[in-house]
Parts: sequence; structure tokens; C-alpha cells
Amino acid sequence: MIVEERLVTYMNSLDRGHTPFLEELEASARKDKVPIIRREMQSFLKTMLALVQPSHILEVGTAVGFSALLMAQYGPENCRITTIENYEKRISAARENFRRAGMEDRITLLPGDAADILKTLDGPFDFIFMDAAKGQYIHFLPEILRLMPVGGVLLSDNVLQDGDLVESHFAVERRNRTIYKRMRSYLKTLKQHPQLSTSILPLGDGVTVSVKVREEETV
Repeated sequence: MIVEERLVTYMNSLDRGHTPFLEELEASARKDKVPIIRREMQSFLKTMLALVQPSHILEVGTAVGFSALLMAQYGPENCRITTIENYEKRISAARENFRRAGMEDRITLLPGDAADILKTLDGPFDFIFMDAAKGQYIHFLPEILRLMPVGGVLLSDNVLQDGDLVESHFAVERRNRTIYKRMRSYLKTLKQHPQLSTSILPLGDGVTVSVKVREEETV
């Protein structure tokens, strides 16, 4: 945990919660050890939706649909969400949750590998939430940028890897070194990319907020 646990617990205690369906879905996901966004990230996501007021959202990494449903619930009423998931068991669970929540008309789930699906999308998406395989973020970025209009926002979750990114390469377990290298590369790219303005926040397991400030220059 990046931020002291007592402080996080206090901040989360102030949260007014969600709809009963979302509360039930969150409890069920945590019981089944399905990864969903942390409470402090949920609150931040709701605030970002209120600020950006997106009309078209792209989510990379559906899991059981909790984040997509939260965005549908707390985003603008006319907002449409496209979400991508590659794990078959979670695809069926997410679709059932969308049906139970009555959100099937607002959320479109695209099953398959995001690396392939992103290339088929036209966009634009004025809000993109990245919460998929962390080692793939850097590979998804070129297509993500293509799909964003100027002024569009990219929110990337779990970017600080419980603080491991500040450690020496040799202090990281061998099995985690590929993700370590790729995430450090991703953060450097976000911070130095000429089309983006990015902040890295020590929220949850780390989050970046990137705004597309210009289109790619053509020669």
C-alpha cells in the first residue's frame, strides 16, 4: 500500500457509498477475490466523471463489470460505454451483471484481446479507463491515443505496483521484472509524450490522469 493504511481507512469511512446493486456486486467480487477498483479509486472515478462529463467512454479491462456499471450509474445519462474483456468466465459474469442492473442498452462488451480490438475501433472516446494487464499498457497506448480527441482524458489504474517501481531492478522479484520494466516505460512515456499532459497520483495502487493536449504533428 502506497498511502498509510490508517489514512486510507479514514478517507474511505467518509464515502457515502453507492447504489445497493453496486454495493452487493462489490462485496461479491471481493469475496470471490475478483480484482475490482479500490474504494478510494471509486470515489476518484466518480469525481472525474462529474468533471469531464463524457459522452463516450472506453474501458480496457471489464472483469465482472463493476467499474463499467459505476461509470454508467454516475456518468451522464446519455453516456455510452464500450468495455473490453478477454477472460471468458468474467465476460459471462459481466454480461449477467449488466442485464441485472438494466444497463445493457448503455454498455457494450467486446470480448477478446484488447490489442486486437482497439485497432478495430473508430472512436473518439472522450474518457478512457485503463485497468487491464499492467504489462500491456505500454503496448495499448498508440491505439489509445488514436482514439482520444484533443481534451480527452485517459485514466490508468494500478501504475505504481505497490511502490515497487521505485525499487532497484535487482530488488524486484524476477517474475515481476517484465511488468516492472514495462510500467516504468509506460509512466515515462506518459509524462514525456508531446501529445499528453499527465499527473501521477499516489491513490490506491497509483493512478495517472492524462489529458490529450494536441494531435500528432504530421510532416
